[in-house]
Amino acid sequence: MTSIVENLERVREQIAGAAAKVGRAADEIELVAIAKTHPAEKVREAIDAGQTLFGESRVQEARAKIPELPSNLRWHFVGHLQKNKIRHALPLFEMIHSVDSLGLAQDINRIAEEQGMHPRVLLEVNVGGEGSKFGFKSETLRAEMESLLALPRLSILGLMTIPPLAEEPEASRKYFVQLRKLRDRLQTEFHVDLAQLSMGMTEDFAVAVEEGATLVRVGTAVFGERSKPRRE
Repeated sequence: MTSIVENLERVREQIAGAAAKVGRAADEIELVAIAKTHPAEKVREAIDAGQTLFGESRVQEARAKIPELPSNLRWHFVGHLQKNKIRHALPLFEMIHSVDSLGLAQDINRIAEEQGMHPRVLLEVNVGGEGSKFGFKSETLRAEMESLLALPRLSILGLMTIPPLAEEPEASRKYFVQLRKLRDRLQTEFHVDLAQLSMGMTEDFAVAVEEGATLVRVGTAVFGERSKPRRE
């Protein structure tokens, strides 16, 4: 059984290899170690291996776990954010990857104003058009982009996606390309910097790096299987 230290080393090597393959520097990509369902003890093992950026997808779990751990860690929220959890989430996370509707963005903006905060967010795009997934449709995002950019409290830093589940990593490539091209079009049309692309998980993060990911969300390849196996 491999250790979390060994797992992290392997994932970092794969990120570096994928980056080198397409002429990118490894330090252009940040690894978000997804700790959902894993206890604080496992997070501490990752910290010992030099990992400081972690992700959670459930606000209640994060509220219990984050105070148990060193205060210098960085936390990103990667799951579906329910509107009634915004007030609790904003103080915990330095970035929210999953703003999936204009209504959610407006609620975050309103609560951030009340709390005196300026959240850093990514806009989640449902590139596969799956009915079971949250996220903007590409055409909807383009239509609502001006309204999103007008929200004064939000710093919109880029886009995020979760492609359809596939047997082979290569099947995800077309979706990562779609997200990158959408980002490029939005930057040009709206004269905005959307430098961050959050894409790629345990099964396909190397492909995502090849296609421009700046944030990869890796859970199982770092921490091992969860008690209730879920894709991340």
